[in-house]
Amino acid sequence: MSKNVAEDGVEEKREIKKKKELGGLRTMPFILANEICDRFASTGFHANMITYLTEVLNMPLVPASNTLTNFRGTASFTPLIGALIADSFAGRFWTILVGSIIYELGLVSITISAVLPSLRPSPCPTKENCKEASDLQLWILYISLLLTSLGTGGIRPCVVTFAADQFDMSKSKVASRGWNFFNWYYFSMGMATLSALTIVVYIQDNVGWGWGLGLPTIAMALSIIAFLVGSPLYKKLKPGGSPLVRLAQVIVAAVKKRKAVAPADPSLLYENKELDATISVNGRLIHTDQFKWLDKAAIVTEGEATSSNPPNLWRLATVHRVEELKSIIRMLPIWAAGILHETSSSHQHSFTIQQARTMDRHLSSFQIPPASLSVFSILTVLIGIVLYERFFVPLARRFTQNPSGITPLQRMGIGFMVNILATIVSSLVEIRRKAVAADHNLLGNPRAIIPISVFWLVPQFALHGVAEIFMSIGHLEFLYDQSPESMRSTAVALFWIAIAMGNYLGTLMVTLVHKYTGKSRNWLPDRNLNRGRLDYYYWLVTGIQVLNLIYYVICAWLYTYKPIEEVVDAMEEDDADLARGGKDGSGDGDVELARTGTVQAQR
Repeated sequence: MSKNVAEDGVEEKREIKKKKELGGLRTMPFILANEICDRFASTGFHANMITYLTEVLNMPLVPASNTLTNFRGTASFTPLIGALIADSFAGRFWTILVGSIIYELGLVSITISAVLPSLRPSPCPTKENCKEASDLQLWILYISLLLTSLGTGGIRPCVVTFAADQFDMSKSKVASRGWNFFNWYYFSMGMATLSALTIVVYIQDNVGWGWGLGLPTIAMALSIIAFLVGSPLYKKLKPGGSPLVRLAQVIVAAVKKRKAVAPADPSLLYENKELDATISVNGRLIHTDQFKWLDKAAIVTEGEATSSNPPNLWRLATVHRVEELKSIIRMLPIWAAGILHETSSSHQHSFTIQQARTMDRHLSSFQIPPASLSVFSILTVLIGIVLYERFFVPLARRFTQNPSGITPLQRMGIGFMVNILATIVSSLVEIRRKAVAADHNLLGNPRAIIPISVFWLVPQFALHGVAEIFMSIGHLEFLYDQSPESMRSTAVALFWIAIAMGNYLGTLMVTLVHKYTGKSRNWLPDRNLNRGRLDYYYWLVTGIQVLNLIYYVICAWLYTYKPIEEVVDAMEEDDADLARGGKDGSGDGDVELARTGTVQAQR
């Protein structure tokens, strides 16, 4: 008997050692190679797509912009489906792999349509009485965009969480590292985006759309190969079952016990370490006093206390599962602020490219492709992340005593403010551009090059880059850190859902502005931007962002960070006991906290 116990102990230690040998920095070249190639492909595909639709398929500006915004919205909505599949049963590895293959099929189909003349309308250099794309040609475009949107659903919510899974992301380990995973993840993506904006966009504008779309297609194929090669090294966490079912079980159990009286001592609420093992690998959530009505789901009735049968989770939920739902509820108001943030900026990239086409884009003898102007935003992000990590964080740490310098909520708030400044600058630059056009009598000529340098657009791109360093990275870090660990793919999907809803609302806003601002002085005309009032549109966007900032500040002020009982490595258990002041964490199994090496931390 003792021999079997000893053998089981040895086998368990081997399993723990094997798990520790997986993951780590050595997996990053393979995971990030996949994400870098994917970002290179998606950026190269989408960055200049407004030009493909208006110049090759001869679509009017507003329908073309709305088409891209709608499919960007769809591509940001599908991550919720992919995340639920990954968290429920498939796991992140297989979800990423299948999503990448579907994305590749979409790239192949649109590349073929760009190569074959029969799948695009005749060229229209004058931009007058142009023959638009036929229904067949548009359907090929839509199917291609739909496939890339579906593929994105498997990639976006899982890659960042899968990469983070390879490290110990507990608060104590993150504080001791001295570097922020999300900053450097975003830096890698910025490098890929920069390459796409400089190389792919130049090829699209100067070589042809066949090679311009073929290059991202090849890059995506290479990303799939790189991801597969690193498979033996990955730490692959088991999915913990459908998070939506668990949330529904808590709600149903709370409703069924709505007349029950919760005990004054929260430690009497139901806890079950074994039941929560797969969904609390890094630590269980601790009871909080918010949303106490949901605590009714964890009340142990007399019949349940004496029953030897497994608990019916539709009638009795553990404290950890109740706190999962509470965490999601707490996050939603903060998450919602990102929707209007995206609404305000969803169409700005498309309009800025059209502005750039009317401006002097020469740098010596080289002519800058309009879509490549985004390179200034990306360069700002790349340089800004390094400055943020090396200078801003140490400086802020002196005042806040926070290992990260500032909290994700503070970081997001700064991003909101900088983005408002960027939109104001956009309006002022458009006023200047039109004034120069009027001085040279070029307002009536949509194809004329206005004698104003395209570098007037650089400040707004740089400011958008600064806003991204604070808002986008802070938002992603907040959702990952504050979500229950078994729902992190779903939480990252919320990041993209906010973008999806923002894009759809942006389409609605642009459509209404286009429809109700008249024909003669339309703010957003179909063909001639010089006759529009794009500056008015930017002021409208500024007002929306100011209201959104006020809403966000209120939500952030009232937010409570989740408390978690972090799991400590078995070899460090003695240290954990000292940290707890020598308290005995023993209990009697189901109702009491089970004995584990843990440290309570506010997350």
